Amino acid sequence: MADEARFVPLETETPSDEEILRRAREFREAMASRRTVRDFDDRPVSREVVEELLRTAGSAPSGANIQPWTFVPVSDPSVKRMIRGAAEDEEREFYESRAPEQWLEALRPLGTDWRKPFLETAPWLVAVFVQKYGLDEKGERIPHYYATESVGLATGLLIAAVHRAGLVALTHTPSPMGFLNEILDRPDNERPFLLLVVGHPAEGVEVPDIERKPLDEIAVFVPPREE
Repeated sequence: MADEARFVPLETETPSDEEILRRAREFREAMASRRTVRDFDDRPVSREVVEELLRTAGSAPSGANIQPWTFVPVSDPSVKRMIRGAAEDEEREFYESRAPEQWLEALRPLGTDWRKPFLETAPWLVAVFVQKYGLDEKGERIPHYYATESVGLATGLLIAAVHRAGLVALTHTPSPMGFLNEILDRPDNERPFLLLVVGHPAEGVEVPDIERKPLDEIAVFVPPREE
């Protein structure tokens, strides 16, 4: 018989409606300045900072609270060099033969190509893995529920935490990413989700001049129904 759930009191405060709105606006304004950066400075970021960022990511909700994520931070130059080489091999193949022209056309305004020097320049790469299933003491598989969705939520929190700490990040998803299992010695039940490049922006870095969709293009409020 499964263990009964144990509950503890929720530790929270009860701010006023005005304070709730102020905090919501403050956070929205802070996150509005977040931008993806492709040019990094090699200035170090301490392991302690990365540990705090990952603790934030690990607070994300997950299906049945299984927490099906593994974060693998990499700062060793030789390992970053190996990851860059493998990623660029896949990216070169993508840009030169695999990507449909429509996709390449969509990427052109961003100025990207198969070259990924940031994978070596940035002080940290955080490889994010989805645990497709778990293993019990006997090596039997334990199902993980909504694993991909859960890891997506955790990654979103991680990106927000990076920005709030005053750092910048880049989500990098070479396809396929199976080389990460080999280079980072991850088990078969883990699937690469993405690489998050973390560090300080290069001096004078520029980012594409883009706009975010307004609220009325991303949200549809359901009107109250008459009883």
